[in-house]
Order: sequence, then structure tokens, then C-alpha cells
Amino acid sequence: MADPTGTTREGNLEAPTRHALDWENPEFWDRQALDTELERVFDICHGCRRCVSLCHAFPTLFDLIDSSASMEIDSVAKSDYGKVVEQCYLCDLCYLTKCPYVPPHPWNVDFPHLMLRAKAVEFREHGAPLSAKILSNTRAVGKIASIPVVVQTINAANKNKTARTLLEKTMGVDAKARVPTYHVPTARKRLRKLDGTGEVKPAGRTHGKVAIFATCYCDHSEPGVVEDLAAVFQHNAIPVRLVKKERCCGMPKLELGDLDTVRKYKEQNIPVLARMARDGWDFTAAIPSCVLMFKQELPLMFPNDDDVALVRDRFFDPFEYLAERHKAGILKTDFKQSLGKVAWQVPCHQRVQKIGPKTSDILQLVPDTEITTIERCSGHDGTYGVKHATYALSRKLAKPVENRVAQSEATHFTSDCPMAGGHIAHGLGDKPAAEHPLTLLRKAYGI
Repeated sequence: MADPTGTTREGNLEAPTRHALDWENPEFWDRQALDTELERVFDICHGCRRCVSLCHAFPTLFDLIDSSASMEIDSVAKSDYGKVVEQCYLCDLCYLTKCPYVPPHPWNVDFPHLMLRAKAVEFREHGAPLSAKILSNTRAVGKIASIPVVVQTINAANKNKTARTLLEKTMGVDAKARVPTYHVPTARKRLRKLDGTGEVKPAGRTHGKVAIFATCYCDHSEPGVVEDLAAVFQHNAIPVRLVKKERCCGMPKLELGDLDTVRKYKEQNIPVLARMARDGWDFTAAIPSCVLMFKQELPLMFPNDDDVALVRDRFFDPFEYLAERHKAGILKTDFKQSLGKVAWQVPCHQRVQKIGPKTSDILQLVPDTEITTIERCSGHDGTYGVKHATYALSRKLAKPVENRVAQSEATHFTSDCPMAGGHIAHGLGDKPAAEHPLTLLRKAYGI
């Protein structure tokens, strides 16, 4: 098969090259130009089909083609393209693990960025339902839900069948989906006295002192994980403090296609982080999606912003940071407790950071610990795993992971993404329950 320019189809074995998101170009927002590009890329995907098992976007596309009059993309109504777009949750795995036609291949296929463009155009032209706007405003929801007294009411309602039915009807949150439990005090209040003092020991790419980006989700719903992160780093003589001030990283708004709000959050976060970076601070967060936002998505949206680039170079996955310290011979291995069998689900947004299995590498330093690695998507992706419209599909995507966890007969089940871990554990009836790898590492240290 050849593309319209006559280029013959040949696989590309070079490392993927990611181009910046050209979202400030007027053509980016042109609906006709978008549809033309969607048709071109969908035709290439139709002839390849390597990504059929990754998510529901590709089966949706191929079903549309296979049921069309000509069984080719030219007879699929352009009005149906949105059915494919709404199934993509921007995990990036197709780009980095499957597609042979990504740049520098001349066909220049970037499926996730094309889906993001389509979401952005749809959002600018038609907006989004109020429920989607509220669910993607994670910081505001968390702040309201974490007010004393209010928090008990919300947590009780989230366990009440009648209240959950009402929530499904009004907000589109599936009544069977696991929703966050909110906590008081929040992580930022629990750790507000962290002062970052102590001897600074640079090692590898690390500068030796770390500011924690608490994240909307962990701050309000998993504060214990942030405490575990701080405890593990402090045990390793790494001075730790919180980022002075933070807004949402912007990932939920990015997935909605609301790029203007992503810019707004960037303009609030980046100046704070850049000043801290110039004072010698590195950054980390306990959710891969938030780390990825600063490492990849913002730099691709703002490729000429020096402060964004500075923050990108100083942001680390927690286990990536610890691995750098271990490589330099200064990570403590004074473990007091083995972990036994651990089933580890690797979140998509950690895999695409191209850092390797650093979580497994560090956990395997614990004596008498065996890691079963599961490189399959949880199907959660923020709101995809809770929305009534997609909950059944998210459970289908999670099923292979659940089967692998059950087959492993693991003592512990873990995922670097608390939301993914909770989603999978929910399907397993919490047998075993999900634990963050940082929580396991803290247990192993006995601190």
C-alpha cells in the first residue's frame, strides 16, 4: 500500500522523534484541515492494525471501516470520526510502543497528538458538558470535598446506593465505579513543616534536594502516599520540602481538549517551579501523569519557553530519582522487611517517560522480594474509568491485568498510579488491595 504522495510502506526502526504540538497555528483549529488529517491517519491505521489491542479507540475505528460500504476509510462518515476520538485517553502507548510510522518516518503519524487536536477543536467549537468540566477541575473538587464536616458527608454519600444512582444521573459517574475517598487534613497540611534542610549530595542527574508536587489527587485523596514519598526520601538523606505553591498540573484539562486552561495552569505553576529550580531544587510527584505533564506535555505545547524546559529537566519520577542515587552508590539498602511476591502494574504514563522499570529495579533490592511485571493498561485514565459512558469498557480493558494479578498469587499488588491501582483492585474485590510502591518501600525500610 502507498500513501497519496507515492511513498511506499516501510517500517521505521529509528527512535521516535516527537514534534511540538502546533496549537498556536491557525490551521490547527481548521475543521476541514483536521478532517483531512484524520482521514489520512485513519487510512494508515486501517492498513496496519497493530494497535488493535491497546485501547478501544482502534477497535472503534476498524469497526467503522469494516461496516462501511467500501470497507475503506473513504466511505466512513466524517461525522463518525468523533466516535474514535472520544475513546482515546492520550496514553501515548501507540506512539511509543506500536506504531512504525511515527516521525522520522515520512508518513509522520502521531495518533495521540491528532486525537488531542480533535478534542481541542471540539472543545473550542462546542465546549464540554458541565459534568466533564467539573470532573476535570480536580483541585476545586478536592478543596470542596476536603472541608471538615463536608468530607464526612461526601464520603458517606459515595458509599450510599441511592446517592450513587443520583450521581450517575446528574454527573454521569457510574454507580459501580470506585470514586475517591477524601481526607482531612490534606497532604500539604500534613507536611507543611517540611523545610528541606540537610546536607545536599548531588548524584548523577540529581541535585540532591527535592520539592514534592503533591498533586490534586494525592493531596486530597491519598495523602498517605505523599507522606510515604517524603519519608523514603528523608531516610535516604535527601532534603525534602513541598513545592511552595501549586495548581493542577493540567493533565485533566489536556485530556478534555481545554488547552487554554492548560496554559492558565502552566502560567501559575511554571514561574514557581522555575524559581525553585534556579535555587537548586529537583521535583517529583507520586502520580506518573503529573510527572509526564511537566516532562513532556508542557514542553511540547510550549517548546520555546526556557522556564518550561528548565522544569522539564528537573522533574523526576520518584523511582527514577532513587535509581540515580543507587547508581551513584548512595541509596540506603538497610531494609528491615521483605515484601515477598509483588504484582506490579506499570502505568501507561510512566512507561512513556522512557525511564525503564525503575520501580521494579528499586523494589527488587529488598531481600526475598519477587516482582511480577504487568505492562498492560488499567483502563482507568482519570475520568474514563468512572464515567457511565465508558465504565464497562474500562473494566474490559482492566480484565487482563486483573487476571495476571490473580495468577501471580502475589502478597502485594501495586501500581505507581493510585487511580489505576484502585481501579484494578476494585475489580479484584480488593484481594489484594492496591498499595503504592512508595508505601511498600517504606514498609521494607521499616520507617
